[in-house]
Amino acid sequence: MSWKLICIRCGLEWPTQEVRYRCACGGTLDVVLGDGSKLSFEEADRRLMSRGSVDRSGVWRFREWVLPLPSEHIVTKPEGNTNLYSSRRVASYVGLDEVWMKHEGENPTGSFKDRGMTAGVSAARWLGMERVACASTGNTSASMAAYAAQAGMKAFVFVPAGQIAYGKLSQALAYGATTLQIAGDFDDAMRLVEQVSASEGIYLLNSVNPYRIEGQKSIAFEILQDRQWSVPDWIVLPGGNLGNNAAISKGFMELYQAGRIPRLPRIAVVQAEGANPLYRAWTTGRPLQPMRAETLATAIRIGDPVSFDRSMRGLNALNGVVVSVDDAQILDAKAEVDAAGIGAEPASCASIAGLKALVRDGVIGVGQQVVAVLTGHLLKDPDSVVKYHRSEWPGVQCRLANRPRSVGATLPEVLAAIRES
Repeated sequence: MSWKLICIRCGLEWPTQEVRYRCACGGTLDVVLGDGSKLSFEEADRRLMSRGSVDRSGVWRFREWVLPLPSEHIVTKPEGNTNLYSSRRVASYVGLDEVWMKHEGENPTGSFKDRGMTAGVSAARWLGMERVACASTGNTSASMAAYAAQAGMKAFVFVPAGQIAYGKLSQALAYGATTLQIAGDFDDAMRLVEQVSASEGIYLLNSVNPYRIEGQKSIAFEILQDRQWSVPDWIVLPGGNLGNNAAISKGFMELYQAGRIPRLPRIAVVQAEGANPLYRAWTTGRPLQPMRAETLATAIRIGDPVSFDRSMRGLNALNGVVVSVDDAQILDAKAEVDAAGIGAEPASCASIAGLKALVRDGVIGVGQQVVAVLTGHLLKDPDSVVKYHRSEWPGVQCRLANRPRSVGATLPEVLAAIRES
């Protein structure tokens, strides 16, 4: 195969056909592509017109830049091809002339995880694995269960009990995954799934898996293609387990090092105040200190992120910043995104809340070109929407609440309610 697995910490190389997620030193592994990774922008554009399932995928359309697997091993729905939205309302809210939002909630199972999962499950098939597992706050489990079912693999999902939105849990159940509700948080589930996968020979598909990262970096490629191969000034996205910002940074770095793009964008990672270990490490200059995470943005409720090293590498390479926002800021930003007719789950809108803070503090200039990544669909967490619009979130003002109105079943009462609105 025309790639290598190399530890990002010590540089040791490992065999590609060995099931391995970490180096002996504990570092995470990088996929390093060989000379066959060349792909022209013209060919990538031409594939947009193809009817082939591999070419139609927003991941495998860039296969030479992602993972050059034989086509018979590829499991695709297809994923990607998500829209890049512009909204005057959201731009005004954050204080910019213009803002663009890459909506990864438009993937097949409703989140960006599908990009990484198509690569991870395809690698599992190539390696001859028949069982897969993950720990999840929801989106990873939904995605893995769907792709495993399509590939005919048995899926095992470890979720923290009571800390997963029903819109996500329902997907894992529907796609047939064996779902284990762990009496603990995500980090407890992650510790257990790593132990079980190692002892039972089950293929682990969390973002510690190097092939997951390769699929997710296609977000960078598609943003460029959406923009006719023009590099934006900033990429802003939420940070939980940190695989996404590690992946997007890696995608931009590889194209820049190959001389395909003239410059790198800057990157901003936004964490929830109650789950911000990267922010604490970044602002203090100290090593990662795991924390007990607590935030209503369940998709980023992670206190011990497995992709910390890769994330730091990307932040340093792209002259990045890290910002922390509270749950009230996230909910207000979500209300603005929803009211613009775009919609996203709470964790997605941390990117908009963080962007507003960065503009306010002068880190991002008013005239700069910004792409914010929305990571999950509105219906991933419908309970949070209803609670906001009913003003049921404790300690949150819910200033944009669109409260439902109770009216009698008579025409005069209905007309009165309409005329008052």
